[in-house]
Amino acid sequence: MQSETACEDVRLAAQGDVEAFQRLYHLYIRQVYGLVLRLCADRTLADDVVQEVFVQLWQKLSSFRGEAKFSSWLYRVATNICLTEMRKRSRWFSRFLSQEHKTYEEFDEGEMDIHQLDRLIFKLPEQTRQVFVLHALQGESHQQIANWLGIAVGTSKAQFHRARKKLEESLQDGE
Repeated sequence: MQSETACEDVRLAAQGDVEAFQRLYHLYIRQVYGLVLRLCADRTLADDVVQEVFVQLWQKLSSFRGEAKFSSWLYRVATNICLTEMRKRSRWFSRFLSQEHKTYEEFDEGEMDIHQLDRLIFKLPEQTRQVFVLHALQGESHQQIANWLGIAVGTSKAQFHRARKKLEESLQDGE
């Protein structure tokens, strides 16, 4: 449940109150970063996307109508920005073939507190990972995921099933 303080900070920040916006930033930064990192599995890209999320949040906060929880609205904004940026980078930089693209194994585990599930999620193929994160962790419908990713609803369901099966196998193997 969204606290009254957060609701008040949303209202104040929408009116231009920088301190209220800073409180919202500190309240939501970890959750937004976790979502974005799980979607893209690239720390550098996640850093860029999260920065863009909060820049756009500041610019578009007045469009928040309060019809949904603020956090749900914010996570949808973050998801849209992340998926858009990934599509752009994929087209322009051939992200999968780039020597600069870091896999999970290249992350310095000492820098990040990533749980076993996150490590396994990062190993999933990109679209499978995105479907899993959006459906299992964010609670999005397969229809919404299909719309965001430009795939069929059945493909979203199949990707989710594939991700669950792969994760279960990995957990059983003790990875």
